Amino acid sequence: MNSSINPAEHTQASPHTAMLNEALQLQRDAYFAAPIPTAAERKHDLKQLKAMLSENLEAITSAISEDYGNRSYHESLFAEVIAVTDGINDTIKKVKGWMKPERRHIDVGMYPGAKNRLIPQPLGVVGMIVPWNFPINLSFSQLAAVFAAGNRAMVKMSENSIALTRLLQQLAPKYFPPTKLQFFEETGGVGIEFSKLPFDLIIFTGSGQTGRAVMASAAQNLTPVILELGGKAPAVIDPNYDLEKAVGRIMFTKQFNAGQICTNVDYVFVHESQIEAFVDKARAYAQRHCPDINHTDYTSVIDDRSYQRIMATIDDAEQKGARVISLSEQQANPELRKIPLTLILDTTPEMTIRQRETFGPLLMVLPYKEPADVVTYVNRNDRPLALYPFSTNKKLVQFYIDHIMSGGVSVNDCLFHVAQHDLPFGGVGPSGMGHYHGYEGFVACSKMRPVFYQAGWTAMKYLRPPYGKFADKAYAFMVKMKS
Repeated sequence: MNSSINPAEHTQASPHTAMLNEALQLQRDAYFAAPIPTAAERKHDLKQLKAMLSENLEAITSAISEDYGNRSYHESLFAEVIAVTDGINDTIKKVKGWMKPERRHIDVGMYPGAKNRLIPQPLGVVGMIVPWNFPINLSFSQLAAVFAAGNRAMVKMSENSIALTRLLQQLAPKYFPPTKLQFFEETGGVGIEFSKLPFDLIIFTGSGQTGRAVMASAAQNLTPVILELGGKAPAVIDPNYDLEKAVGRIMFTKQFNAGQICTNVDYVFVHESQIEAFVDKARAYAQRHCPDINHTDYTSVIDDRSYQRIMATIDDAEQKGARVISLSEQQANPELRKIPLTLILDTTPEMTIRQRETFGPLLMVLPYKEPADVVTYVNRNDRPLALYPFSTNKKLVQFYIDHIMSGGVSVNDCLFHVAQHDLPFGGVGPSGMGHYHGYEGFVACSKMRPVFYQAGWTAMKYLRPPYGKFADKAYAFMVKMKS
């Protein structure tokens, strides 16, 4: 890590560059002044992070809802508050143990009396680029890992999270000095300059297209990246599984946050003998749980561009011969940007819904005959961020896990692997790289530094050049022992 930032490297910088460079230099200087926070200091930071959320809960959930147009209060509590607080509490309990140097095996044959240790140490300053769909969850859960590892953080929020960003900018100084944490608003071009900064680690959550651009910028500084992207995550229902139970769990996931979740079910494989039964049960679910899309419990699509994109996906499928089934008696509401839960069946490869991540309350239903059909279809496309097999047949579940690579898996439900604090979260291939959450998040935000401690006496002094007969015999013996 460089001790200073060279302005000459930013000759074509935007007006934001000076502000960002100043913030980075401030945090970098603070890191060099105190590079290894104690366990007590890290716990204090984590407790401050939790206090910042809990003491301002109403203001934070209101700001998120303002940014959405309407965000279900209960969904914000569940996804942004409860899940995050649980994760921070778990980290507070475990961080002291995570910090302890690990003993590693030593080759006593050559190095008697020596020892090996693996010492977790802070990387320095972490840059985080956070999306709008779960802005508190995806910032605070990452900050928990960043702070547990002893780092400092600069957080660039989404252009769709303006109200929340401005609130966090007001709140953060009450809980953290700017040398520890700063939030930045996207006012146009900030994200581009942010990704060019020589951070010690960048954590990006968002689309694959933007993720590639962030990685390319980070490569100029050899900055490592954790990329949490998306993709078309499949579910598959075993015909012997309780169909009503599967439908309830899948449709809850699909309606949550209006489907705007990177790990949401993008499409579901239903056995060809159960297609109509699936449709009936999905309609019954919607009528019971989401009868009025204009209710505040039903979340809005984030902005007009996203609303138009989802409606265009529906129109494209309909015009090309798909069966489109709205599960509500209501029409989409452009003023509130609310779209009913919608099933799309009888799709063909040229349809948009087959090609792009839905990221909305649309669910494509695909028929299948044999499990091999599911594997073949999924493996023809990019590796998904999540996989959701529904079956009580353990061998069948393992078949899907073995033959379909994904970032993570929830069996007989959706999403909940992401909420497990002792499981890492991350993608694979086009759905991302690297992990955070729990211990793996701590490791990802640390330099796991190998340290060899030599003993007072070492036989190596007898094996220095010029090499003679003793060295010949000694090396020959070691080769024989290692063979």
